Amino acid sequence: MTMIGTTRNTSRTACDPATSVTKSLLGYGVLAGPFYVSVALAQAFTRDGFDPTVHPWSMLALGEHGWIQVANLALTGLMLVAFGVGLRRALRPGRGACWAPRLVAAYGLSMVAAAAFPADAAFGFPVGTPDGPGAVSWHGMLHLAAGAVGFTCLAVACFVMARRYRSDGRRGWAIASRIVGVLFLAGFGAVAGGGGAAAANLAFTAAVITVFGWLTAVAVDRYRNASLAS
Repeated sequence: MTMIGTTRNTSRTACDPATSVTKSLLGYGVLAGPFYVSVALAQAFTRDGFDPTVHPWSMLALGEHGWIQVANLALTGLMLVAFGVGLRRALRPGRGACWAPRLVAAYGLSMVAAAAFPADAAFGFPVGTPDGPGAVSWHGMLHLAAGAVGFTCLAVACFVMARRYRSDGRRGWAIASRIVGVLFLAGFGAVAGGGGAAAANLAFTAAVITVFGWLTAVAVDRYRNASLAS
């Protein structure tokens, strides 16, 4: 009789609509990183004239096949907004339940803005563009502003989640989150002040891959530990 009751309770919990919605939203966070990185890398190594040591991934949105990266930015951004909603549901109640989701969602919105306002052609890409940084247009300025705001929000989200993990007694996750936040800020600072230097671009690319890996790991972790929060 006890086993039957336990089975029924487990079934009700597993099928709880609110928990299912939370897990579905968190699932977008699981998908966002691998989706964005794989699509960007595929283009980086196949687009004519694109040099990963010179050109940031955002410039893939330019040229004949630029729509692919535009879609990549927009879809990934929307997935991160959905993940932010799921993260809020999964973290409540507790430390970081308010700001971590907001910061992640803000980064997602910045990716959508970056898709809407493309970067300027420069450094010989797309093919036919003169070498050098080139002129900065109004949409190029908005693109840079969206990136600056979004990257800052994502770095802060790393530290907010570190505090949450520390409060939950998960020291390893807290340390890893802080390290990722520092590395991401360092990569962003390197590319912002690198003037197109290969080392700076590669450092930033590595930082982007690392932070998306962190987002995926957090999404998987919260998915596994999702609980009803309504």
